[in-house]
Amino acid sequence: MARLIFDGHNDALGRMWAARETPDTFARAQGHVNVPNARAGGFAGGFFAMFAPSAREPFDLDDFDPALMTGALPPDLPEDIAALAIIGQAGLAHQLQAAGHLVICTDAASLDSAFGSSAIACVLHLEGAECIGPDLLALDALYALGLRSLGPVWSRRTVFGEGVPFGWDRTGDTGPGLTERGQALIARCRDLGVVIDTSHLTEKGFWDVGEAGLPLVATHSNAHAICPVTRNLTDAQLRAVGETGGMVGLNFGTIFLDEAGWTTRRSTIDACLRHLDHMITHAGEDHVGFGSDFDGAPMPDALQSAADLPNLVTAMQTHGFGDALIDKLCAGNWRAFLRNAL
Repeated sequence: MARLIFDGHNDALGRMWAARETPDTFARAQGHVNVPNARAGGFAGGFFAMFAPSAREPFDLDDFDPALMTGALPPDLPEDIAALAIIGQAGLAHQLQAAGHLVICTDAASLDSAFGSSAIACVLHLEGAECIGPDLLALDALYALGLRSLGPVWSRRTVFGEGVPFGWDRTGDTGPGLTERGQALIARCRDLGVVIDTSHLTEKGFWDVGEAGLPLVATHSNAHAICPVTRNLTDAQLRAVGETGGMVGLNFGTIFLDEAGWTTRRSTIDACLRHLDHMITHAGEDHVGFGSDFDGAPMPDALQSAADLPNLVTAMQTHGFGDALIDKLCAGNWRAFLRNAL
């Protein structure tokens, strides 16, 4: 039996919405995350991201080219256009729940109950807050729909802060951090009990979240010392994740793993292990988990979908990780963090 996994980030809802899929397609082997793949790989729960793309077009990860996103940030996305995408994806999550495929978890008790059940435990996450206006009313509406995690930006500017552009051989210190409106958004999320994700914020924005007194969480980021991409975290940031009781989720996306992944979109599980070693050393073994980026990025060889998660577990065993550490990385650390956060 596959070891149960809790994952810090996937884009299945965005994939389904963009391709106009239905809950019926989620029951088939389509995309990285779906019912048969989850069952085969032990994918028992995770953060399901809602993301507003610039255009409603099916994701084509075979054509994924980070060079097209290098340097300048993508254009700002109007609030009303973003809102249509996010409400649609929230609706899909509720349809998947009605079909018995997901359980939308809004507190620690519902997460513990759902994890390991016949349905996937889902923590709804907003990746980029373009759909929320300065009055923050949409935040309360999304909270009522089950939202419990939020990234103020994707790699695109919002009224709340600056996103980090994609780039090689640079840190995430690429511009300003949270705006005054961003500080207000963070404060309201703190009041509601919504997790703040720093994965797409600039380095300045990362530290702004820390100064607000919140645990520093990067749901799908890696170690900059291993792969010098703007989206990855410096050693100082990784230490702060551990010191504040936060979490960092290993991003399986090949462009965040090594130079080969950045240039060719091909990488390996060995690269994942190098990042895990470094992240554990600097953040601590209680503050590292997975943040796959399934359905949102090209995946490494032998880790092409949620069905292949046992290959990663086997690689960790061969690498010398003990059972207790593997349990923490697979699910224990995320579940412990969320018991407090929710």
